[in-house]
Amino acid sequence: MPIGDYEAIIPSICQFANGARILSFHKRSPDTFANLREIIARLRGPGGCPWDRKQTHASLKPFLVEECYEALRALEEEVPQKICEELGDLLLQIMLHAQIAAEAGHFDIDDVIRTISSKLIHRHPHVFGGNTAKDAGEAGLNWEALKQAERRQDQSLLSGVPEDMPALTYSQSIQRRVAGVGFDWEEVEEIIDKLTEEVNEIKQASSQQEKVDEFGDLLFTLANIARRLDVDLEMALRSANQRFRRRFTYMEEVCRHRGISFNELSLDEKNVLWEEAKREIA
Repeated sequence: MPIGDYEAIIPSICQFANGARILSFHKRSPDTFANLREIIARLRGPGGCPWDRKQTHASLKPFLVEECYEALRALEEEVPQKICEELGDLLLQIMLHAQIAAEAGHFDIDDVIRTISSKLIHRHPHVFGGNTAKDAGEAGLNWEALKQAERRQDQSLLSGVPEDMPALTYSQSIQRRVAGVGFDWEEVEEIIDKLTEEVNEIKQASSQQEKVDEFGDLLFTLANIARRLDVDLEMALRSANQRFRRRFTYMEEVCRHRGISFNELSLDEKNVLWEEAKREIA
C-alpha cells in the first residue's frame, strides 16, 4: 500500500482505538482503584480532557484546599453519603498530583502508597513490632519520638509544620509538637490562670501594636487550653460561627415574618430576639 494510503487511514485507526479504549472503560467495573488510576491517566493523556491536561501542582493547590474544607463540612454534617462523595473529591486531587509527578518521572501513586504504608508500620511499633502503648496518650508520645528520631540533627522540631496552615490550627500543632518532648504545662489549670493574665495585659496595652501582640498571646493561650482539653480550636470556632449564622438568620426571618425592621429595633429588643433564637436554634 502506498505511504499516502497509510496516512489516510491513520486517523480512522486512531479514532477506532480511542473508541475501543472508551468502550473498555465502560465495560470494566468502575469500583476499583486500578480503574480510577486508568481514568486519571486517560484524562491527562493524549486526547484526554483539555482542562485536566493543563493542570500543574501549582494550579491545583487552591482546589486541594477547597476540597479539604468541603470534606470537613461533610464530616460536620455527619451525612455518610456526603462524606463519601467529598472523600472521593479529595482522592481525585491526590490522584491528579500523583499522575503529574509520574509523568515527570518523579514518583507515582504506588510510591505514595508504599511511603505511607512504611511510615505507618514504622511509627506503630506497638502494633507491628514488639513495643507496647498502654493508651492513646502514650501512643502519641511514641509517634512524636519516632518523628524526632527521623529528623536531621540540625532540623528544628517545628520545621515540618506548614506555616501557611490556618493560624489556630498551626498554633495547636506546634504546641502539640513541643509538648511531645516535655515542654508543656503540668496542669491545665495553670494555663487557665495564664489566660486571666493575658486578658489583664490586653487591658493595660497602650499602643496598637501592644494590643495586637497581647491579643495574639491570648489566642495562643486559648489554643493551648483547647489542646489540653482535647478540643480542636479551629473546629470549635467553625462550629460557633455556624451557630451564630443560624441564629442570626433566624432573627432576620422572624423580623420579616412579623413585618418589622431589624435595623429599627433597639439593642434591648435585638437581645430579646437573640435569646429567642438561642432557645429555638441549637
